[in-house]
Amino acid sequence: MRYLTFSTASNPAPRLGAFSGGRIVDVAAASSGRLPGTLLAVIQQGADVQRRVSETVARLGSDGSVSHTPEEIRWHAPIPRPLKNVFCLGLNYVAHARESARMRGKEVHIPKVPVIFTKAPTSVTGPFDDIPVDWSATSQVDWEVELGVIIGTPGRNIDRRTALDHVFGYTVINDLSARDLQTQHLQWFKGKSLDHFCPMGPVVVTGDELGDPQARRLRLRVNGITKQDSSTADMIFPVDSIVEWLSKGLTLEPGDVIATGTPEGVGMGREPQEFLRDGDIVETEIDGIGTLKNRVVTQA
Repeated sequence: MRYLTFSTASNPAPRLGAFSGGRIVDVAAASSGRLPGTLLAVIQQGADVQRRVSETVARLGSDGSVSHTPEEIRWHAPIPRPLKNVFCLGLNYVAHARESARMRGKEVHIPKVPVIFTKAPTSVTGPFDDIPVDWSATSQVDWEVELGVIIGTPGRNIDRRTALDHVFGYTVINDLSARDLQTQHLQWFKGKSLDHFCPMGPVVVTGDELGDPQARRLRLRVNGITKQDSSTADMIFPVDSIVEWLSKGLTLEPGDVIATGTPEGVGMGREPQEFLRDGDIVETEIDGIGTLKNRVVTQA
């Protein structure tokens, strides 16, 4: 299944949609309100509800009275407001760890355990929304394409061998970063958590449909120029390992979002360094999931 959150001009309330035959089924409308209207609720209510959603979508996917074309909707982040901070990994690709160390004039150390930080839930924004930037807060806005993981089944101390059974699905995340704030604060939370600094979407693809999460090409372009082009196969800690490490003594819950780290090619690692400016168009893409397209604008 491919889930999304959308609204329309006639009904501006964000609600759950699912793709069927190129159309987007309004799940609540298709079930006359008997099924949940949000992706978070579908995840939380478990396998039986997810099966009923799948059956409803398959039965009514071509019914124009409860479905829309992609051009008719406004896209929102699949989970517009996560219940908790977004879990994030830093330095999870060897080449990115090297470029980060080079930029800071430090010796390269490849992580032996995952480097974990978080982004505030208020940073999440839609897959095609503008990114308003308050330039009084930062002048060094950087890009980071990342595979996003959505937890489906709760757990603590999860064994790596069963870790992917706890994953509901996958999405695309641009882990935007204010590099100057990271430097000033000597840690990453503030520089990662500015408003609109976590574009997400356009869909969540369930694990059974996506297949191997370590076999996905991921790319990022700025104004049509490729800046990042890599594969999730290059992760130091793959998804199953990330879930195992995160869940040690810490309960992962349905709807939790994990950003799994970015490959080489970020702006701070370039010579000379490059940062986003007003009017730039950023396209963040992962094969099998989709593409975010966001425009940087000056916050009014």
